[in-house]
Amino acid sequence: MGFPTQVNVQAAPAVAGDWCDRNPRAFVDAGAGAFVAGTSGVAIGRFAWADASNLTVSNFGAGAPTGFVHREQQALITTYLADNSMMIPPGMGVTLASSAGVWVPNAGSTTSAIGQTAFANNSTGQAQFGSNWTSASVTGSIASNVVTGAIAGTTLTVSAVTSGVLAVGQTISGTGVTAGTTITALGTGTGGTGTYTVSASQTVSSTTITASGGVLSVTAVTSGAIALGEVLTGAGITANTAVTGFITGSGGVGTYAVSIGQTVASEAITVITGTQTKWVALSVGAPGELVKMSTWLLG
Repeated sequence: MGFPTQVNVQAAPAVAGDWCDRNPRAFVDAGAGAFVAGTSGVAIGRFAWADASNLTVSNFGAGAPTGFVHREQQALITTYLADNSMMIPPGMGVTLASSAGVWVPNAGSTTSAIGQTAFANNSTGQAQFGSNWTSASVTGSIASNVVTGAIAGTTLTVSAVTSGVLAVGQTISGTGVTAGTTITALGTGTGGTGTYTVSASQTVSSTTITASGGVLSVTAVTSGAIALGEVLTGAGITANTAVTGFITGSGGVGTYAVSIGQTVASEAITVITGTQTKWVALSVGAPGELVKMSTWLLG
């Protein structure tokens, strides 16, 4: 546990992610080899989201979380000289609870009250109670990922970019392109013209190719900051369009990968940070304190 650095008047009731009761528990079903922590690892004691392939899990995502990461001694200390860790390293197995009673830190700015709904932060997986997280307001536009390119074997050669940015993991489509073809590696291209490796060997003459997802271009930030997993709302924006990656932006002005390709002219966009969950507080806890949180409602 390391050398003590402070003395508390009262012992902590638990550790984040511990079970807080003996009520029945249910877990999210997953396929063979799932779930595993994504490239950023997974923090214990927070909400988490499974990706579309139902394989990897992260503490960020769009909409309601897939489940909650309970503590079962699965964290590993990977930081040199660190004496503790609450992180599951990338590639390690993850179990997600869908119904249970757990201890969770109150990451909000107000004290929780019994019966208050828990809101998940879509960029960190943290929980607060009684009100949603603060949203960001930006000015920006959205474009689909559209290029002109040809495929020879497993090499996609892009000669022109109409809009958007190419990236590893995107699914591409177009005349003659094999269904389900994905970009698996960068060649000389780093998002624009150049070469890319694709998953299926084929021969496709130069044609218009559309890659999954799109690009949000932010020109101004009125308030807040953009983070992974947050959902965009505004005039003409497709429902559940979420931020999936940073391109040139890191929270403010710049470009971001989004989950759904579309064409939206520059406008005011609200970036929703949190999502209401089915979990509720069953104890009182000040900001930073542990709170009993459960799916077993009162009454």
